[in-house]
Amino acid sequence: MKKLLPVLLLLLFLVSCGASKRSTTYTKTRTPNKVESTSSPNSAVGKIIDHAKSFEGTRYKFGGTTKKGMDCSGLIYTSFATENITLPRISRDMATQGERISLLKAEEGDLVFFQTNPSKNVINHVGLVVYNKSGVLKFIHATTSQGVIISDLSEAYWDKSFVQARRII
Repeated sequence: MKKLLPVLLLLLFLVSCGASKRSTTYTKTRTPNKVESTSSPNSAVGKIIDHAKSFEGTRYKFGGTTKKGMDCSGLIYTSFATENITLPRISRDMATQGERISLLKAEEGDLVFFQTNPSKNVINHVGLVVYNKSGVLKFIHATTSQGVIISDLSEAYWDKSFVQARRII
């Protein structure tokens, strides 16, 4: 049993909040992606996005919710908590909250959900839309390989893994 626990923890780490090594160039760089949101910084959505962006570059840590380490659902959970909005702590449970919306109607502050493990039919990754204009949708999230980054939904890996979008606010 003692040998099985570390193996299970490692497996869980590799499966959750995953990112592909096939990501495009701006997700391979560790420099912050300068994405200017159009939401008012004083609005609830603006404050949530600003809080999430304050974690850019933070390393990935399973179960993390601080600058010392963050996972994908922790980033969303703590960002919404800044506006006293309580969400479940796990991405698959977050995917049951709010209103399911068409990706075409996604706005800043909406959540995007992914299934990054094709052998399991379960949502295991979440991101926060920080920009959506002229057909370009960018979201902030925490990946196991690069920590908290901003990615473009049109990247092949994320486009292929996308499951749904939801509006909380």
